[in-house]
Amino acid sequence: MIRETAIIVIVFVLLLVVTFDLYPIIKRWVLRIHIGRYQDQQSWNKSIINKATVWINHTPKIKVTDNSRLVVIDILKGNYTKSAIQHWQEASLLLGLAEYIKSQEDSKIKDKITIYLNSKFTSDGQWAQKPEHIDCAILAYSIFKLPFIEVEKYKPALDYTWELIKQHIGNDGTVGYRKSMMNYRYVDTIGFICPFLINYGVYFNSEESIELAIKQIKEYEQNGMLNGFHIPSHVYKVEKKLPLGLIGWGRGLGWFAIGVVDSWLDLPISHKYKSTLEESVKKVAIAAMNFQQENGSWNWTITRNEARADSSTTAMLAWLLINASEINEIGERSYRSSEKAIQYLMSVTRRDGAVEFSQGDTKDIGVYSNSYEVLPFTQGFCIRNINSYNRLLNKLKLTS
Repeated sequence: MIRETAIIVIVFVLLLVVTFDLYPIIKRWVLRIHIGRYQDQQSWNKSIINKATVWINHTPKIKVTDNSRLVVIDILKGNYTKSAIQHWQEASLLLGLAEYIKSQEDSKIKDKITIYLNSKFTSDGQWAQKPEHIDCAILAYSIFKLPFIEVEKYKPALDYTWELIKQHIGNDGTVGYRKSMMNYRYVDTIGFICPFLINYGVYFNSEESIELAIKQIKEYEQNGMLNGFHIPSHVYKVEKKLPLGLIGWGRGLGWFAIGVVDSWLDLPISHKYKSTLEESVKKVAIAAMNFQQENGSWNWTITRNEARADSSTTAMLAWLLINASEINEIGERSYRSSEKAIQYLMSVTRRDGAVEFSQGDTKDIGVYSNSYEVLPFTQGFCIRNINSYNRLLNKLKLTS
């Protein structure tokens, strides 16, 4: 009797483990049937917004590991997902929906965003659960972009974020990614903190935070770029100014691009650093366009045509180029390039509105994910892209 019970328990556990492994594989296969059949941008925009509206308060957990077998063990060990990764997923969804409601009154989406904000911040505007890592700055940045809220209400959380960033400043005067890694400067950090620093400085009259954002960008341009191509390494080592990791990692270029272009967009036209940032935007836009694939995408390794296309890189660089089209010298080329990128992103969107084939989370310096699935971060940038692109298109029609 005891033996039979033990066999039943073992079989049950095995079935449970197999179910955890097979269910996501089968589900992913089913959801990819008839992928990319959107005939027009309007229906695509509606579909990706509908998905983001669901996700904003129920954001899918993003895996830390690429492991697809014995997944239940990773879940039990707490190695399946991390809150820091979720911060930039949720931030992008907010930024996307914020871009949409700039031109479209939508009380339903505003209500969903309000529910989200109430879950993340206390009634007096502080973080409900205070973050420990600077990744949260991109989520704090999204508060500045929501057109229907009072930014002042969230000043305690914004002040906390500014103080957290300052705690990560190293001896060289730039911000480290983690306190345990202060001898390295990650390209991700440009996207995480610089737009926040610019907005915080402009809104609360803090020239110190603006100066820090500019220093972070210029130091990376000086120490972390491949000369002659203006594409970043994943990391550079502070001590010897030594580039580390892959030069040409797609999402790395994307992180640098959105950090620079959002900082440029949000800095007042009269500010002394406006032209400095515009020059940086122009350089990175030209670099990006030189590596775009014929189908409109960018590969996860942008320098290799044989590498796999990455939707997250494509969505980030599309945002760069839509906005860089305002720069006269590269305007027409940027516009056409962003148009091709949007067409590609439409072609990899599932019937349910989720954009597919984004590279998973990076494991370490030079260790990149082999998983290409749905990433809410990409979803948010697709919404930013199409709604900003439509406004640009209308502007061009009015001026033609």
